[in-house]
Amino acid sequence: MPKKIAIIGIGSTLRRDDGIGIMVLESLLKFYKRKDIDYFNFGNASFDLLHKIKTYDAILLIDGINAGLGVGELKISELKDIEYKLDNSVTSTHELNLKSIFELAKKLGIKTRIYLAGIQVGEISFKEGLSEALRYRKEDIVKEIATFIDKIF
Repeated sequence: MPKKIAIIGIGSTLRRDDGIGIMVLESLLKFYKRKDIDYFNFGNASFDLLHKIKTYDAILLIDGINAGLGVGELKISELKDIEYKLDNSVTSTHELNLKSIFELAKKLGIKTRIYLAGIQVGEISFKEGLSEALRYRKEDIVKEIATFIDKIF
């Protein structure tokens, strides 16, 4: 039986670099779309995300994070490998932060294999368009994530 897989972009394109998850998702749809994967623009993370996650065998969340890394630095990890490292210093700017999403998934007994492609943001003020530093890295980030998708899924 084939696995059910989803790629989910999270973010707000009205808050500069916070929109990177959505912009990467759009690039994947344009240049690297696979028919065996579902793609979702989830905007701001909310409880609805948990309902979507549980219907898949594996998902990749793509989101801008604030983890004190260099702007545009990409970290891709499986939930089981990062959940113990997440504290309130690794944050998302959404209704639910990443730690809350992962804790709820665990408490609800969601068996989905969850991966996070976290991209360090720089500017998250209310304005459209990525910062220059992140715009410069976007194409490389998309390629790195596409390579990861092909390798893991």
